Amino acid sequence: MLDCVIIGGGPSGLNASLVLARARKNIILFDEDKPRNAVTHESHGFITRDGIKPSEFKRLAKQDLLKYPNLTMQNQRVVDVKKEKQGFSIYTESGDVYESRKVILATGLKEDIPEIDGIHDFYGTSLFSCPFCDGWELQNRPLVLIADNPNAFHKAKLIFNWSKDLVVCTNGNNIFSDEQKELLANNNIQIIEDEILALQGDKGQLNSIRFKNGYEIERTGGFVMAQLKQATSLAESLGCNLLPNGGIETDHFGRTNIEGVYASGDLTKATPFQVIVAASEGAITAMGVVNDLIKEDW
Repeated sequence: MLDCVIIGGGPSGLNASLVLARARKNIILFDEDKPRNAVTHESHGFITRDGIKPSEFKRLAKQDLLKYPNLTMQNQRVVDVKKEKQGFSIYTESGDVYESRKVILATGLKEDIPEIDGIHDFYGTSLFSCPFCDGWELQNRPLVLIADNPNAFHKAKLIFNWSKDLVVCTNGNNIFSDEQKELLANNNIQIIEDEILALQGDKGQLNSIRFKNGYEIERTGGFVMAQLKQATSLAESLGCNLLPNGGIETDHFGRTNIEGVYASGDLTKATPFQVIVAASEGAITAMGVVNDLIKEDW
């Protein structure tokens, strides 16, 4: 029986695997290799790796893991995890079954961006989701925030840190209170509530936004608030407690309410972390697993 199975090969799952491997545990990392940030050209905010391509980050991470013979990497999807009297049975898409004492869920999130004509041409190149990740590159440029939920007010204030030339487009939705509208107006942040017809530009570079009422504005980049959801239903099927926002409830060491099941990374808060934060969570969760295994063995 394996000591632990890690499901998900993003920064959190990769770092959890590294810590567990170095703790001499027999583990398998399952990585379907379908990351949420597949459209992203650069990752930022990770010291010594600032500006690295996500694919290169992953290649280097797996290169590090190959040094440990007690770790196996499987490029396949886990379709089910069942709790048994002792440990867990892990079922893969190819029909393989593995037995493990512990399971770490690091499957991340999926994001649905608004269905606006042209938006996919710019997302990941001049339109992004996280100002901490990409705000520096867009600083002082004429930016747009495309958002249709009340959290847009906080996001607009955040983006304002990098550029004072900001327009908020709600795509036909009335999402701000009168007080919020006044505060945004006091900072010269324009709100456009008309429905967006299309985003326009060339080779991934946004140039302008056209609205269905015929109005058009020039913007050279910005941010989109995506709808986020769990990438898999594994946590729900195992009976893990979910937070009101859809994240997985855990303690500091990633333990869920299901004994032996841990969760780490974006899926715990249902919000995207920077790479360095997700990796850190993976390390802490792995330490929790090691401590729990040692406690059981003693």
